[in-house]
Amino acid sequence: MNKRFFSHVSQCLRWLQLALFTALLAPAASSAADHSALENDARKVYQNLIAKVPVAKTLSKDAVAVLVFPKIIKAGLVVGGQYGDGVLFRGDKAAGYYNTSGASYGLQAGAQQYGYAMFFMNEQALQTLNRAEGFEVGVGPSIVVVDQGMGKSLTSTTANDDIYALVFGQTGLMAGVGLQGNKITKLRD
Repeated sequence: MNKRFFSHVSQCLRWLQLALFTALLAPAASSAADHSALENDARKVYQNLIAKVPVAKTLSKDAVAVLVFPKIIKAGLVVGGQYGDGVLFRGDKAAGYYNTSGASYGLQAGAQQYGYAMFFMNEQALQTLNRAEGFEVGVGPSIVVVDQGMGKSLTSTTANDDIYALVFGQTGLMAGVGLQGNKITKLRD
């Protein structure tokens, strides 16, 4: 077989091991130092996103809050999972720390790392984030994932949905289609 193919498979297996290892060792409670490092990372990623992606800058002007997950690790082989921590910004201040995790099943193989930002466009959508059981993506307010095509035509006048999500920084190799469940929960301080 092709050396390049085996190189990709080897890289995917390393990502899968890293994702599983991270998920197993993820602490239940995080320290103030962890929050500080996470906040710095999320703030840096968010500022970079606003500076380089015009639709992010447009959405940030009208959003009541933005939830930034700077790094999410996703891996799977038929059954998969994803995990990452993020920061909710209201204005220029950190207003909370959150975790996203999910499981998927279906035709899938590989591992990847990425980040995403969720722009909450109204208070009602933001309130659903802090429900006791957590925020389940796909249940409740409408979420629109903004791709490059939509990003070119979206303006503050045409942004009528509750939440807009931008995915960024994708690395790794993940192939396949799956049914996904993703839940966001507030981390205890």
